[in-house]
Amino acid sequence: MSGLLAWPIPALLIWSVTWLLYIFLSHTSLAMPWPGLIPVILGVFLSVLGSTRMRQALLALGFPLSWWLTSSVTLPAWFWLAPLFAALLVYPVHSWRDAPLFPTPLQALIKLPHKAPLKAGSIVFDAGCGLGDGLKALKLAYPMATFWGVDASWPLRWLAALRCPWARIWHGDIWTLSWRQCDMVYFFQRPESMPRAAQKAFDELKPGAWLVSLEFEAKDLIPTATIEASANRPIWMYQQPLKWVHQTHD
Repeated sequence: MSGLLAWPIPALLIWSVTWLLYIFLSHTSLAMPWPGLIPVILGVFLSVLGSTRMRQALLALGFPLSWWLTSSVTLPAWFWLAPLFAALLVYPVHSWRDAPLFPTPLQALIKLPHKAPLKAGSIVFDAGCGLGDGLKALKLAYPMATFWGVDASWPLRWLAALRCPWARIWHGDIWTLSWRQCDMVYFFQRPESMPRAAQKAFDELKPGAWLVSLEFEAKDLIPTATIEASANRPIWMYQQPLKWVHQTHD
């Protein structure tokens, strides 16, 4: 889903619908467990709208888990606003189209130099660096490189800077910051981000530079190489000049 229905908006809508249904059924003559069971069934049915297994699980479990918490513990109404404000602080609305916090395992990128060797001092850019796990994994693979990172979240950018004092890290938008100086751009975003990343890499990467994506393929591009970070976790590698699957692409 894109635009107004970018994740996590579908989750918020489905959770809201199931809760409104529960409130409505609780004021009818239906006997328990139906007022609670019907919203659960609806949530499971609507969970097919999730594009990944993880999102489908979140959609299906949102109502039963929140209902269980509400019925198990007496909490003031304002308590439920705290996670919302915390989420907005960590993930500003304009960044919802990109990935939430997906830490890169430390050893995941150690094989990268076998397929994509870089000279000392090359600029390696983590687009959406989060807490800095991707930067740490990249430094392990390329100890002599120069590292940049950017994240749309002020708290995450600040924490990443503390964890990676050897990297230059900005608070900003991965899509507006230029990639023209980079020798490698590392991505661990989500499938919906990859078409835009492919186009930006095509427009901005210099000859010989790399776009590297952990797990998610840029399906519009022909990969230059692939390696396995671990079982069933591919690393997709694309070197400029990029080759489009459909050669008519401009």
